[in-house]
Amino acid sequence: MGITNLVNRATIRASELTPAELKQGGGHLTRLVEELNPTVVAVAGITAYRSAFSAPKAELGRQSGSLAGAVVWAVPNPSGLNAHETVTSLAVWYRNAADEAGLK
Repeated sequence: MGITNLVNRATIRASELTPAELKQGGGHLTRLVEELNPTVVAVAGITAYRSAFSAPKAELGRQSGSLAGAVVWAVPNPSGLNAHETVTSLAVWYRNAADEAGLK
């Protein structure tokens, strides 16, 4: 299982990332998944996921499609600015993705 951000650059807000950066990150992630062949990929941040994979209606959770054969989960970004998520609620999202990957 892999958990990743799409852009390897620290920002204060997700809105600081450009659509081009996110799409480029989505392409890089696709190539990485093809190479490493994980069972599950969890992408941190629903807004980033929507932009990177042209899925404007995507919701948090398990996605209907796959990424190079891997099951995809969009999980909340653990940023402190994501105030409506708590450590407990984040743990539930990440645990669900881990369970899908068969991790105990």
